[in-house]
Amino acid sequence: MTPKSIYYLPGHGGRLGTGLGEALLSRGYNVSGRETVGEFKDIPFSQQVAIIAEDLKTHYWHEEARVIANSFGAYLFLNAQALMRPYVGKVLLLSPIVGEFSNEDNGLGFIPPHSGRLAQLAGSGTYPVPRYCEIHVGEHDWQSNPTNVTKLAGLLGLNATVVPGGGHMLDKRYVSAVLDRWLGR
Repeated sequence: MTPKSIYYLPGHGGRLGTGLGEALLSRGYNVSGRETVGEFKDIPFSQQVAIIAEDLKTHYWHEEARVIANSFGAYLFLNAQALMRPYVGKVLLLSPIVGEFSNEDNGLGFIPPHSGRLAQLAGSGTYPVPRYCEIHVGEHDWQSNPTNVTKLAGLLGLNATVVPGGGHMLDKRYVSAVLDRWLGR
């Protein structure tokens, strides 16, 4: 794929051509990846992860390759990365789910499949860390708890930017500025 192509993994229920995908398309990028709806959503998690790993190894395994993953899409990417050598392209993770989360205020929570795997691999030093990975999480994000995200990032030797005042849905202007810088515009 050309540098004008981006592999995108949206959050739960997300589509490639809306939200962040739409912002990438408007910047002139070809967007491919996996929508977290329909047939793909209905297959077992381990198969989803294997498909993503195969997509990356087959079509996006070069230094100019770009991967952007948001929320649960980032969880899918991180688990796919665990099946591969360290990714050679650039990775941008926005509001990444990194394991189990809950919120006492609203009584909501989520335990993703293999919820402790990433922390276990990172803690043991066996996680294959991508060559270049940038992470952004909101200060008040209860789904991508910034404490958990920064802890995992630290174990992996990566930096995570905690966005002051940000929630799970990071401010559009903030994300736009990150995209422009990250894409080298």
